Amino acid sequence: MNDYAERLAQERGRFDAEINVHDLPDIFHYWSNKYLRPLLNGFGYDNIEDFFASELASLATSGRPLAIASVGSGDCATEVEVARRMRDKGVAGFRFTCMDISAEALRRGEEMAGVAGMAEHFHFLPHDFNSGIPERDWDAVVANQSLHHVLELEILFDSIRDRLADHGCLLASDMIGRNGHQRWAEARALVDEAWLWLPPSYRFNRQLNRQEDVFLDWDCAQEGFEGVRAQDILPLLLERFAPAVFLAWGNIIDVFIDRGFGHGFHRKTEWDLHFIDQVHALDDAAIMAGRIKPTHLLARFQKGPVAGCSQRPRLSPASCVRVATTEVSVV
Repeated sequence: MNDYAERLAQERGRFDAEINVHDLPDIFHYWSNKYLRPLLNGFGYDNIEDFFASELASLATSGRPLAIASVGSGDCATEVEVARRMRDKGVAGFRFTCMDISAEALRRGEEMAGVAGMAEHFHFLPHDFNSGIPERDWDAVVANQSLHHVLELEILFDSIRDRLADHGCLLASDMIGRNGHQRWAEARALVDEAWLWLPPSYRFNRQLNRQEDVFLDWDCAQEGFEGVRAQDILPLLLERFAPAVFLAWGNIIDVFIDRGFGHGFHRKTEWDLHFIDQVHALDDAAIMAGRIKPTHLLARFQKGPVAGCSQRPRLSPASCVRVATTEVSVV
């Protein structure tokens, strides 16, 4: 079995078996409600699902149903919530074609859509989108936390560009940091600085089941496709599309609020919250000063030129590209 087939089997097996891919530590929700939600609110979005629903609703002007492709939709929980929000906004004519390599995840999504009364708005297609998306004129393509699982980004992006209607858009929420979700050297130095503030009991990695008295920057692209080409996503998108909305944030904070170490803050004591606030302040200041690059994007891309791009001050799409250099891993 070749390397691609092995990785594909690992990836499919993970999502076949993983019932709740959206489960995050409580401390993540503390951080996101205090910092991420106000950022999105400042651009008119309640949350990420509302971003998708609002941008899709803006396309519903022709009177015909919108054809929406969702690549890497998994169990379709996000798509079902977006569909609910679209209907709340008065948009009735639309259909998601949800694509994923895991037929089992899509089966769960079909059940969820039925329970929510949204079945008429959904079609489910087991598909390896490393080969691109099916041919038709799509009004929109949605990619929610899926692009960092794609090995053949050029093939996928070219097919999206070629198969989007002229008025269409690509809506993406994804991770754009270093491959394997590792830290570049300049960000790793800040993680190491914050690591010194952590008591030993907070340095246990729940995902990898190991104590990390010194932070070990795990390359999670060693199995499956997790983060396999994350650092290539943004530059390849900018070669093919024009950004109309581009919001970017976060880098070192991820280490402390994600599944590996975030569960160590389960008590959410005054010290816990103060620590997260301090790391966020360090992270955001370094990003705004240009010392490190953000690792998350939420964006709308168009096929043709746009009049302007809605973005954070000093965080243009081009400025968020981190040029890859040869580095020796520090562990």
